[in-house]
Amino acid sequence: MADVPEGEQPKLSKKELNKLARKAKKDEKAAEKGENQQQSAAMEQEDYSKDFYGSYGLVNSKEKKELNFLRVKEVNVANATKDIWVRGRVHTIRSKGRNCFIVLRQGVYTVQIAMFMNDKISKQMLKFVSSISKESIIDVFATINKVETPIESCTQKDVELLAQQVFVVSSSAPKLPLQIEDASRRAPTDEEKNSEQENQLAVVNLDTRLDNRVLDLRTTTSHAIFRIQAGICNQFRNILDARGFVEIMAPKIISAPSEGGANVFEVSYFKGSAYLAQSPQLYKQMAIAGDFEKVYTIGPVFRAEDSNTHRHMTEFVGLDLEMAFNFHYHEVMETIAQVLTQLFKGLQQNYQDEISAVGNQYPAEPFQFCEPPLILKYPDAIALLREHKVEIGDEEDLSTPVEKFLGKLVKEKYHTDFYVLDKFPLAVRPFYTMPDAHDGRYSNSYDMFMRGEEILSGAQRIHDADMLVERAKHHQVDLAKIQSYIDAFKYGCPPHAGGGIGLERVTMLFLGLHNIRLASLFPRDPKRLTP
Repeated sequence: MADVPEGEQPKLSKKELNKLARKAKKDEKAAEKGENQQQSAAMEQEDYSKDFYGSYGLVNSKEKKELNFLRVKEVNVANATKDIWVRGRVHTIRSKGRNCFIVLRQGVYTVQIAMFMNDKISKQMLKFVSSISKESIIDVFATINKVETPIESCTQKDVELLAQQVFVVSSSAPKLPLQIEDASRRAPTDEEKNSEQENQLAVVNLDTRLDNRVLDLRTTTSHAIFRIQAGICNQFRNILDARGFVEIMAPKIISAPSEGGANVFEVSYFKGSAYLAQSPQLYKQMAIAGDFEKVYTIGPVFRAEDSNTHRHMTEFVGLDLEMAFNFHYHEVMETIAQVLTQLFKGLQQNYQDEISAVGNQYPAEPFQFCEPPLILKYPDAIALLREHKVEIGDEEDLSTPVEKFLGKLVKEKYHTDFYVLDKFPLAVRPFYTMPDAHDGRYSNSYDMFMRGEEILSGAQRIHDADMLVERAKHHQVDLAKIQSYIDAFKYGCPPHAGGGIGLERVTMLFLGLHNIRLASLFPRDPKRLTP
């Protein structure tokens, strides 16, 4: 290497210059990385989203807040780009890296919420939201965003919510006794049980549902069932109101069994005893004697029957009606049948979405009925059964299997799931039932059936005090305990008839459910007093 004159820098080769340039660039990158790490650490240390997430704590009405919430069913394309508040339950939640997705449920409606870590949503906020347990109730402030690909897992398929704020209103325990998606799943058929896919999907049995009823009621199916049941009550009221009926309220604590017999709950009543009403029957009749002419009532009915079947409960809701008539009890019987067919039509017209929702989990043939309603005489039904090899006496009551078989025969012959059976044997009816004027073996009584199961029992009532006493003695009813009832007919009473309908049975059979407990919010039977 040649000597370099004093005061001059040595001349570097091209190779050495490139080496120095690479080193300078490496040092620059290292400095930049260190600066970014310092910034990230500072950002982690300083949670810039801390005011936009958290928990309200106990909402005990200590302050008022004015937040305009939008219903999940209204989160749609028409409201795209709007910033809104929405409240619902965490149906599902999944997070991965810098993203988090929630399916928010409100009743039967669901919408996807998306969160992405950025300069507005911190790592701490994403971590907090990802840790919220399923079924917790949250408030979300978000922008409605139209999506190009439909979100098939939600009812609101065309939009999602881009979350900006998330607050927990009420937190759920992390471990659930049942999963909502499992409780919403259709039980597999016998064929499907053999398939590998179906064996991997859990379903919830009835006892587990009822033991955890609050969770089970959150399913789409349960919401649909009880909206339909509310519709039955609503239509029952509206139809009868339009026909001039008056709604009354009857007592449930009474001095003597209203139906006679032993299937009654006895309760202590101060220094004596009383009974839970098996029916509002006596009081409906007394209202008719009070010249109300047409009455109905909706309320609980109690039956101390130790029956652990798919259709019996110890407490159910009775839809009862009573009506004065001019000369023949068929005036009433035909009115009731018409009321029911009008009710069925209303359900099919106004609750098709709910009927379909229930059918997705509990498939059934659509309920079929004819107009005018089919009316069969009891002796004709007995003859039809005997034609098909059923051995049954002329005055014998129908057992449950025989009822169902008769319903099958009626469906095949008359193409209807709903029919009336008239002229029951007197021996199998309550003491206040009017005997048939032409044949003392029978009575002016009737039952009405849906899908081969009884949903209404009715009759012409005895409105003569002396005859009532005679029949009460025959049934060994303590006259002293029903004296006020007997007295109601001493001062003149119009001929009248009526019936009592089981609300849960109508719901169950209209929808084709396999168990009445699915149609009772909190069912009571011989083995269940809770929840």
